Amino acid sequence: MRIRITTIAVMAALAVTLVGCSSGDDGGGVSTKPTKAGTPKATKAANEDNSDAEKAAAIPPEPTGVERLALLTALKVVNPVLVVDEDKAVDNARNQCSTINGGGNADQSAKARFSTSDHEVSDAEAKAINEALTAMFCTS
Repeated sequence: MRIRITTIAVMAALAVTLVGCSSGDDGGGVSTKPTKAGTPKATKAANEDNSDAEKAAAIPPEPTGVERLALLTALKVVNPVLVVDEDKAVDNARNQCSTINGGGNADQSAKARFSTSDHEVSDAEAKAINEALTAMFCTS
């Protein structure tokens, strides 16, 4: 278990370092990134409103690039089945931060949130998920 936590911590440090070195063009204006429905997001103002609501709920922004890869890798270290659906895994992680930062029963929440019909998350996995998210993704 210590090896997993150490691995997660190292990956988190690496992700933060690499994200700090990357450059991006935040050209502002309307996002053309397709949503799950395949249509462009409406407007920057709508995205900001959603972001404000998510911030209020202690939900971090959706990770991209190296940060997304680091998050998925950390979850994969806990159990590869957690990232079979990568988009769902990221959504679960983002929403789990709300529970972690809000003081709810994070282990129970992780078990419910990350379990699927094919895999029920164990107590140990739930604890490892929360440790990984706390160390590298969720900010309070």
